Amino acid sequence: MKRFGLISDTHSYLDDRIIAHLKDCDEIWHAGDIGVPDVTDRLAELAPLRAVYGNIDGGDLRASFPENLHFETEGLRVWITHIAGTPGRYQPPIREVLTAKKPDLLVCGHSHICRVERDKRFGHIHMNPGAAGRHGFHKVRTLLKFEVEKGKLENLRVVELGSRSRS
Repeated sequence: MKRFGLISDTHSYLDDRIIAHLKDCDEIWHAGDIGVPDVTDRLAELAPLRAVYGNIDGGDLRASFPENLHFETEGLRVWITHIAGTPGRYQPPIREVLTAKKPDLLVCGHSHICRVERDKRFGHIHMNPGAAGRHGFHKVRTLLKFEVEKGKLENLRVVELGSRSRS
């Protein structure tokens, strides 16, 4: 069994609350819109990091991280990308990859809306951790924590990190 922390849309912001919640993870995933390399550098000090770049990320982050990650961990086939849409509303290129690669778990960011849902059409779990940063329209910063054992997601938790506001 491995413990995972999933974060997205930090937009250059990383605070002690985020660090405190991720320090017990065996692996951390960042689903894009990182902002600055310092964010991923600090996360990688906590645990092994897998990350993709997002639409706001510059050349330095695009040179360090791919647009898409396809991998298997603990028997679970995973696809991480920043912009995927939502079940029933995927664009054709996303549907093509879902059909060809058949991930068990599709992880994305971009919307700033925390959402976990089974996609019955493609047979995967769709997971978006919301936004952990302060930039955007969301009111509460969030991340996800979960465990994977023998290909199964277990003990999924939404972690609320507090208000997006600076006050």
